Amino acid sequence: MKKVLKSILVMSALSLVLAACSSKEGSKEKKEAELIVSTWGFSEDFFRENVYAPFEKEHNVKIVLDTGNNADRLNKVRQGNSNVDVIFLSDYYAQQGVTEDLFEKIDSSKIKNLDKIYDVAKAPLGEGFGPAYTIAQFGIAYNADEVKQPITSWKDLWNSELKNSITIPSITSTTGPMFLDAASKVSGNEEFNEDQAFSEMKKVMPNVVKEYGQTSEFVNMFSQGEIVAGPIMGMYFGSLQEAVPNAKFVTPAEGGYAVMNTVNVVKDSDQKELAQSFINFMLSKEIQEKSAKAKIDSPVNTEVVLTDEEATNMTYGEELVNSLITLDMKFVNEKSKTWIDRWNRELVQ
Repeated sequence: MKKVLKSILVMSALSLVLAACSSKEGSKEKKEAELIVSTWGFSEDFFRENVYAPFEKEHNVKIVLDTGNNADRLNKVRQGNSNVDVIFLSDYYAQQGVTEDLFEKIDSSKIKNLDKIYDVAKAPLGEGFGPAYTIAQFGIAYNADEVKQPITSWKDLWNSELKNSITIPSITSTTGPMFLDAASKVSGNEEFNEDQAFSEMKKVMPNVVKEYGQTSEFVNMFSQGEIVAGPIMGMYFGSLQEAVPNAKFVTPAEGGYAVMNTVNVVKDSDQKELAQSFINFMLSKEIQEKSAKAKIDSPVNTEVVLTDEEATNMTYGEELVNSLITLDMKFVNEKSKTWIDRWNRELVQ
């Protein structure tokens, strides 16, 4: 009887051990079946229906979102406060991740659609790092009903007729360094000249009502008539035109700037293969075309063909894309603190 009881106890203990192991394996399988994507969170309904759901079905995976602005989401990765596998960032912030060794180098053989995108989008932050899945143009918007002469150049924002009627991006925003570079060009320098750029910035400040940190601030000021012009990314121009039908968006004569939104694999991810499949999916003609036609993101896949109406307010076509000015984001990040300090000291009233 004792032997039988002992056997029963041993079998029960073994069952508990097996059950625990099974539970752990099940938890591990559940974790491996999740892909955590760090992104901004805008147009979430579109992405849920057209990107995440199809990818989940095709790869039998659950996509979990971690949303927020560039800085906050990048800081989570820095501090190890998230289990992010894939992260979407503007090129300015993505460069910080590259410099700090936060991203895994991708295997281009696993991302076949890289061969189908613009050359400038393939590795904007260096060979092996994530591509730009969309490129926005940083140009100038203005209210044609309120501006006497059409704006065609960056230097037109320095016109005294625009006193107290424009906005510019703050130096800490993604496009702030681009406008500083534009100021250098207004001074007559093809190559960036910091002293002359700041000298020109002092001259334009009387025209500035307020610096904006978020595009929503620009849209609100423009809609309410507080400003009549300012530099902005073309992807947001539709919102301006809804409020002011005669608004115009122009690529300045000196050139607009390319703002690249990139997608990278986080170094500590345990889903690197799946993450690369997701990047490949984002670059596919099908997804790029749907996103462009919905006016969400400009396409980088060269196989996407848009009508004139569909291409309105999009950064579309090889000629336009190749004409845009691209900044060296490594240089920008190296100089960022100096520029911010100088901006606050010399320009902020």
